[in-house]
Parts: sequence; C-alpha cells; structure tokens
Amino acid sequence: MYFSYNIKNKGIIKGDKALKYIQSLQNSQVKQWKKLLTKKERDRSGTFIVEGFHLVEEALKEGKVLEVMVSEQIELPPRLDIGAADVTTITEEISNALSDTETTQGIFAVCRQERTKEGVSAGKTFLLIDAVQDPGNLGTMIRTADAAGIDMVIVGRGSVDVYNSKVLRSAQGSHFHLPILRGDLGNWINQLKNENIPVYGTALENASTYTDIQPLESFALLVGNEGGGVNQELLSTTSANLYIPIYGKSESLNVAVAAGILLYYLKK
Repeated sequence: MYFSYNIKNKGIIKGDKALKYIQSLQNSQVKQWKKLLTKKERDRSGTFIVEGFHLVEEALKEGKVLEVMVSEQIELPPRLDIGAADVTTITEEISNALSDTETTQGIFAVCRQERTKEGVSAGKTFLLIDAVQDPGNLGTMIRTADAAGIDMVIVGRGSVDVYNSKVLRSAQGSHFHLPILRGDLGNWINQLKNENIPVYGTALENASTYTDIQPLESFALLVGNEGGGVNQELLSTTSANLYIPIYGKSESLNVAVAAGILLYYLKK
C-alpha cells in the first residue's frame, strides 16, 4: 500500500482503513517505544527502532518492520511502500521525544532483530569485531562488510550495542542486508579454524604485511578496539596476524578504514 498524501490531518486513512493517531506522551505505546531507546529493552523484546526515511525504507524492503510511526507534520513520498505494517500517526512532540537526531525526519519504524542460526555453515567470509566502542566505527564496518560481500558480522563483548541509534545511522541500512550476531569471539575462532577457515587478526607486533596473504574464497578477519587493538588472548589463537604499513607520520589507521582495506584485499 502506498501513501501519496499529506498527513497533517487527524482523519488519515490507509486504503479504507483508519490509522491510529496518538497525541499524548503518556500513552502506553509511546512509553514502550521510548523504552526501545535503551539496550535493555531492545534485548528483552528482540526489537529496535530505526529513524529516518532511508532506514525505514530499507527495513520495509527486507520485511523487518512491525510498525511505522509518522509525524503529522510530514508528507510520505509515493515510493514508500508500507505494505502490511501497522501505521500510527504521532504528534511532533512525540516525534521529537523518539528522535536521537538534532532535526528529526519524523518517521520511525519498530523492527525485528535478526535471529540467525549461529554457525560457520552460514557463510564463507566473516568479520569479527572485538570491543569496538565507537558507534560510528561499528556502523561503518557493518556497512563496509555489506559492500564487500561479507557473509556475516560477529560482534564480541565490550563493543557498543549493534542496535544503538548511531550505529544504525552509520550502517545506513546494512543491518537488514546481512546477519549481525553477538557472541563469544573465542568460540567463533575455534569453530572457524575447525572448519579450516583461516582467521586473520590485526596487530602491529608479531604480524605480517597483509599483502603476504593471497586473497581467499573463505576467511575471517578479526579487528579490535580503537585504542588497545585486538585482545591478546584472541590474537594468540588466530591463524596469522596482519598489519597495514604506515608510510606517513600517523601512528595508526582508524579501525573502520583498516577493516575496509583488509576486507576488500582478502575477498577473492
């Protein structure tokens, strides 16, 4: 079902169905949406909120949307296919309360979290992320893994929540394109190696230049914390550790940039 009209009035319809209209911040549904701004409630419910036209559209395309919330102040473009999702019109005040941006676009969606069966049989190429705390970095790496055709992203302990609003914005919809799991990286490394999938860590010491490795059809890349790098215990279990030479005066590369270089190089 397509929307092609301005929704500044209260008598909004979707086809021949009247849509729900909520005006109060004290409404129980609004309170539940606001809870989804916290990791605790996202984990409990298995859902999360996305904000903005692009993210909502990507979620709709992949069938991940449970409900859509639209400010009465905006007009939805004809291209936006809401489909069977429930739609609620909200006031500008509620829209501002749900927004994590300086200027909200006034459209939100509640989405299902990915429930992918864990196991290396789900793919041939993997990105493992250890304790990356900056949401922009994590989101950029998810987006880069998506662009590079990586099969799965596994995020370990100590990392920012994968459904944090800033991570979602940085990933630009890639959450809906590939599996993103949270798990014990040590267990994953063992599983991968047992399946003869090489695991390449990233390190500055006791490591080889990344070009010493030939591109592969199957591999896992392990990247780590912005300040401390990959946990040493994890590095001791990898197949080999790699580094990217620095030719200028910078001490190191941003972790998301480094991940992008290595993923594109390693992917055959």
